[in-house]
Amino acid sequence: MIKRTVHLTYKAARRIAIAVVGATVILLGIVMIVAPGPAIIVIPMGLAILGLEFAWARLWLKKLREMISNNGVARRMRRSRQRQNGTTG
Repeated sequence: MIKRTVHLTYKAARRIAIAVVGATVILLGIVMIVAPGPAIIVIPMGLAILGLEFAWARLWLKKLREMISNNGVARRMRRSRQRQNGTTG
C-alpha cells in the first residue's frame, strides 16, 4: 500500500515538474518572438520537454517539424527554379 502511494506520488510529481519546466520554456520562447532571442529553437525544445509526458505536445512537435521541413523544401525548390531561370532575389 505504501509503495503504491509513493509510486503514484512520484509519477504525479514528475508530471507536474515536466509540465512546469516545459511550459516555462515555451513561454520564454513566446517572449523571444518579440524580444531578441532564438524563439525558433526554444519553442520546440519546450514542446520536446512537454512531450516526455503529454501526447498532445508530441503531436504539436511533430506538426511543427513537418511544417518547418516543408517550408525548407519549398524554399530550396524556389531557389533552384530561380537559378535555372537566371534570376535572383
